[in-house]
Amino acid sequence: MAKIRTQDKYVKPKNKTVVNSQFAKKSGKFIKMSMLNVSVTVLCIAIAGWFSYKGYLETRVNTPYDMNKMVIASGLDVPDRYWGTYRPGVYFGLKTRDPHSLVTGLMWYFPHSLRQDGSGLRHWCEQGDELDRYAWMEHDGRTFGVQEIVDHAAILNTTFVKRLGGKHGGDWTARIAVTSNRNQTGEEISLIFYTAIEEGVKGSVIKVNTGDEKRLTGIEGTTQGLGSFTINLVVTRGSVVEQSFLAAVAAGLNVLKETVLQNLRIATQKGSSKKYIVLAGEQIPSSPDGKKKRPNFIASQVTGKIPFEIEVCFESGSFIDRIDKLTGETYDRALQTRRKFFDEKFERVFKLRSKDYTEEEIRFAKMSLSNMMGSIGYFYGSSQVQSEYTKGPVPYWKAPLYTAVPSRSFFPRGFLWDEGFHGLLVSVWDLEIELDIMNHWFDTMNVEGWIPREMILGQEALAKVPEEFVTQMNTNANPPTFYLTLHFILRHKHDELLEKQFLGNLYPRLEAWFNWFNTTQTGDIPSTYRWRGRDGSTNRELNPKTLTSGLDDYPRASHPNVDERHVDLRCWIAFAADVMHQIGQVIGQPSNVVDKYRETYRYLSDNDLLNKLHWSPSTQTFADFGLHTDKVSLRKPTTPPRSQPAETVRVVTQDPTLRYVDTSFGYVSLFPYILQIIDPDSPQLAKVLKDLRNDDLLWTKYGLRSLAKTSPFYMKYNTEHDAPYWRGAIWMNLNYLTVRATYHYSNTDGPYRDEAKEIYQSLRRNLIQNLIQQYKKSGYLWENYGDVHGEGRGSHPFTGWTSLVVLLMAEIY
Repeated sequence: MAKIRTQDKYVKPKNKTVVNSQFAKKSGKFIKMSMLNVSVTVLCIAIAGWFSYKGYLETRVNTPYDMNKMVIASGLDVPDRYWGTYRPGVYFGLKTRDPHSLVTGLMWYFPHSLRQDGSGLRHWCEQGDELDRYAWMEHDGRTFGVQEIVDHAAILNTTFVKRLGGKHGGDWTARIAVTSNRNQTGEEISLIFYTAIEEGVKGSVIKVNTGDEKRLTGIEGTTQGLGSFTINLVVTRGSVVEQSFLAAVAAGLNVLKETVLQNLRIATQKGSSKKYIVLAGEQIPSSPDGKKKRPNFIASQVTGKIPFEIEVCFESGSFIDRIDKLTGETYDRALQTRRKFFDEKFERVFKLRSKDYTEEEIRFAKMSLSNMMGSIGYFYGSSQVQSEYTKGPVPYWKAPLYTAVPSRSFFPRGFLWDEGFHGLLVSVWDLEIELDIMNHWFDTMNVEGWIPREMILGQEALAKVPEEFVTQMNTNANPPTFYLTLHFILRHKHDELLEKQFLGNLYPRLEAWFNWFNTTQTGDIPSTYRWRGRDGSTNRELNPKTLTSGLDDYPRASHPNVDERHVDLRCWIAFAADVMHQIGQVIGQPSNVVDKYRETYRYLSDNDLLNKLHWSPSTQTFADFGLHTDKVSLRKPTTPPRSQPAETVRVVTQDPTLRYVDTSFGYVSLFPYILQIIDPDSPQLAKVLKDLRNDDLLWTKYGLRSLAKTSPFYMKYNTEHDAPYWRGAIWMNLNYLTVRATYHYSNTDGPYRDEAKEIYQSLRRNLIQNLIQQYKKSGYLWENYGDVHGEGRGSHPFTGWTSLVVLLMAEIY
């Protein structure tokens, strides 16, 4: 028998069967352990993969769209638009198109009206200031502006002119002239013109130059974008009673007014007992190492007797070959030349004199356009966004935004759906500016193809927004009105547009945007669409708001759920598909790509399918569909909580059913008409035209109200404190689109073109006349207008889409 040597000892081998059995047991354990290890490994990989994928989903919301940036030239690369009135939220101020810009601005007060709480000191555009009016009367968006501010008895005229030269954007001069509208002289007013930079920005320095009497004679400084520069302020006319200055460290651009208020003092002049409110001079704190900090805020105060005038001259250190200073008579001539060019271009573009408008009406139109152009701002910062995959809000990437704003007082920031309407007027006046605006907006698109509804960038913009509206959700849309702008530009600026590379560069982002809508906003039934973002659990709102639609409290299905289908969103997607098809053809996209959008448009604009999904047989109107009841009301709870006042809650007295939301006829019902999807020979078109002229529905002598008087929600509060918004008021943006559609149908062969023509003429006339009349009466363009008396309502000035009145006057659609 063979021996087995083990550690130099000889042992007798065990029985072969026993050895095999033990081997099998060990092998089985090994296999089980191996399988367990493999399972654990696979599980670990799966868990790691899940967390990796979860992390990927979390980061998609704030990951930029992976394509070349649309904005390839900004800042000093576009010198003629480097400086501008890009701070629409202040009454007057200039800055550059730099991420961290030097800013300048104006404050003023009447000594007898200034209060300890700061009221009476004007700076940010505030409705609470109750100014009689303020408006850019002329502004070309590039080189100059003329603004009139009426603050009770005082009229402040602010003008500026730019002049190119050197390597850093050239020079500019601003004048602030104060007169009285009551033929009164001698009243005192204090003007404060300031310069500021953000604290901590490397390479930015400003410092005070003072004369023998320790008075400010000028400011000099250096920034990365501007190089070296000087700013000088002089009194050019009138009687000055006091001058002072402040050099301080402001905590941020959002607290400049507070910094001034903290540094006001009472002083008397030598030989006089009269007291004056003055700035406190140099107020520079020391850093921890004992060294004085550098000022980032310098203000110069001039108190004078009305009438008087100051002139502020900014000169670039790189402009070494200037022939003369942009001051005095040189400034007068430059301003006069700009105003002459503006007038000539305005008539060339809009032809209002040739349409027999009066000079007063033309001044109104110039004001409307100028406020649109003068309200274009430049912002920089990071939005706050959230997705269903993030635990809370996360920062978007830092980005610039060049955009017009709806209202300088109430909405001095970028709004996505407003900007598509703004672009109609801006593109007619200056296509290059509009394309630049669109480039900036589309650069805010993330990798999903989503663009935030609001862009709240920078300290000043953020300070004007309630906390609950700051975070933007990536599930929520806004009407894709840039397709409206593109359709308009293709119609009116086709040849000029083709000279640029704009459409080819933009097309991939347009595809991503369209696909985002067409995948995230779809309904449960093919070819239906549903706005996300409605709160189906609220018991505070009479009808849950649909902020994403842009129509906020317009009544939809009372109980939001997945069965909803929204007719306006369906029409927006159909319209967008048509524009995608047109652009694809223009830039020579492959036929399979172009045909895809053409077929989508044909499918969504098929009138039979549209009628099947959205035409109510009972009311013969287009309508949303969803889980709905009209039997809702707001009531105080019978057993209010002890610790807090009782707020009204919604009470439902009849169970909702799946049905057409057809008892509320209004703007949403008009969308197949507004976006020209209804066939010109359709019986539905006849019914829409008939309903348009019905006084009990939308027709008024001031324009079309947003919701019919027959609706159970007409002019109803949506909560105890939320007044009706899109529930009866007249809004200019959708009235413009309705006039545009009516013009289309009045010029298209069909059985109803005569009816459309009559409505077109009357509706257009009513809108224009009321806006001019209300401007004369109130001094402002308004957010919306009352349907009973036509009076201005909401925020003011609202020179965003309300300025579309200029296109109505010019008949440009």
